[in-house]
Amino acid sequence: MSKNICKPGTGGERYVPYEERTGNESIVYFTRDLSPEGLRKLYNRVKGRIGGRVAVKLHTGEQYGPNIIPRDWVENLIRTELPDATIVETNTFYEGDRDTTEKHRKTLEVNGWTFCPVDITDDQGTADLPVNGKWFDHMTVGKTLPEYDSLVALTHFKGHTMGGFGGSNKNIGIGCADGRIGKKMIHQAEGSDDQWSIAEEELMERMTESTKATLGHFGVHTCFIDVMRNISVSCDCEGCLAEPVVTPDIGIVASNDILAADQACVDLIYALSETDGAAMRERIESRHGHRQLSYMEEMEMGNRRYILLDVDKGDARVTPADCVEGVVPFVELPEVAERRMKALAAMAAAEAAKAEN
Repeated sequence: MSKNICKPGTGGERYVPYEERTGNESIVYFTRDLSPEGLRKLYNRVKGRIGGRVAVKLHTGEQYGPNIIPRDWVENLIRTELPDATIVETNTFYEGDRDTTEKHRKTLEVNGWTFCPVDITDDQGTADLPVNGKWFDHMTVGKTLPEYDSLVALTHFKGHTMGGFGGSNKNIGIGCADGRIGKKMIHQAEGSDDQWSIAEEELMERMTESTKATLGHFGVHTCFIDVMRNISVSCDCEGCLAEPVVTPDIGIVASNDILAADQACVDLIYALSETDGAAMRERIESRHGHRQLSYMEEMEMGNRRYILLDVDKGDARVTPADCVEGVVPFVELPEVAERRMKALAAMAAAEAAKAEN
């Protein structure tokens, strides 16, 4: 475990151990059951105030992306627990498979997100949601997002090239901001030609203010589920080009407190052995990703302290170290490796064909 210690609200490159945190404790649920059943089990622990028109915020991934939450898990959850829900997404700020609605729809089809409605919320424009932040007084989101009553943040927890890690905060803060205005507000400094000119502490703060704007609309009608499986240091935005997974699968975390959920996931990473956790710890610290957590606390979005309940053991109170005891080092299954190689070959062929034309 990292020995770096800091007070909340300072260096985003430094991990804050639990004993250094202050404030109240929220409830966080944990299961090792990485399956459709495990996902449903945790959703049912945190669904209490979900109702009305429900948006499921999910990263649906680039074409053939190998690490996204399995489509059949999400289909099972929606068909059994959320039959009238809609998956919500926005177009991307970067060029790729999802930067226009037309390409985004094709990617959704390729990746199998066809079993329920998917609303690309910025397809027909934008809406502004207020936020009282250091950087913003509002955030621009997809036009149809405010039409929903409840938000289920269903997040694949992983690393991120600029954010350090991608948990519920990144899923909402980047994922609900529209592709042309909101995401630019977060990533690109005014007057700069560099699309990614904002980084480290400032990026974490802007992303978090965007999240708070969205949560300000939904209020208590939210829940946060982080799936800790196929944890590459790369975001799912990188698709088949993501760095190979070396971090063990851990389980699923859920809470009605976004900060507690993301903090618990980070604590689980830091509870891994030096070997198993090294890649993710380096990615989080080198990008100052811990500032996501301290800034959420400053923005009064939740608690960094929490009671961790193991639903596999009758809701026994446990520690992150208890949860990762006996984790199996990650090994890519042969069929997954084969799919990844085929996808890379298809991408290379498409690029070659484009060059010839």
